[in-house]
Amino acid sequence: MEPSNTSTTNASAISMNQSERAELIADIAAAIKASSNLSDDEVRWVKLAIEKQEQSIKLRQAIIEKTLGGLVWAALIGLGYLLFDFAKNHGFK
Repeated sequence: MEPSNTSTTNASAISMNQSERAELIADIAAAIKASSNLSDDEVRWVKLAIEKQEQSIKLRQAIIEKTLGGLVWAALIGLGYLLFDFAKNHGFK
């Protein structure tokens, strides 16, 4: 049985310097871009869909924040009303 080359490959991948790593990333990005069969309109549509999704997430977060803020204020006002009503009913003026 021959030893596998995976240990050699893993060791060489670990010993890459920054410029080699950047070159590898650029090569991978170029290969992915070359294999993409999307037209310019399709790429633009995908980018717009991603932006729409990001806006939807931000809107959802804003609605949740405003709702929780409103609930906190309602609780504070309700507590204040209870204290005022208690004071009024027990003779405090």
